[in-house]
Amino acid sequence: QVQLVESGGGLVQAGGSLRLSCTASGSIFSVMGWYRQAPGKQRDLVARVTKVGTTMYADSVKGRFTISRDNAKNTVTLQMNSLRPEDTAVYYCNVRLLFGNTEFWGQGTLVTVSL
Repeated sequence: QVQLVESGGGLVQAGGSLRLSCTASGSIFSVMGWYRQAPGKQRDLVARVTKVGTTMYADSVKGRFTISRDNAKNTVTLQMNSLRPEDTAVYYCNVRLLFGNTEFWGQGTLVTVSL
């Protein structure tokens, strides 16, 4: 049974930093990443990283956010710097199984960036 445990998030002023972490268990994962959903908007990819370390970022976060992964611990971390009010959203951890391609979602963690 796949389980995801998210941590991090909270309230920060614009220009500040936050770190999100997600630890997955129960399988082997090909891709691990973070999505976000702002009120009234769709859920969009923020960043993802493959098992071999290939990363992808949304254009809006390039140069500000860094995603990393520890395969031994099945943990994916999103370091968010230079946060902006428009980064305010619920952030969701997402993992995809290495075998079968099924994906799983975390419960979400709220990030609020104030002016």
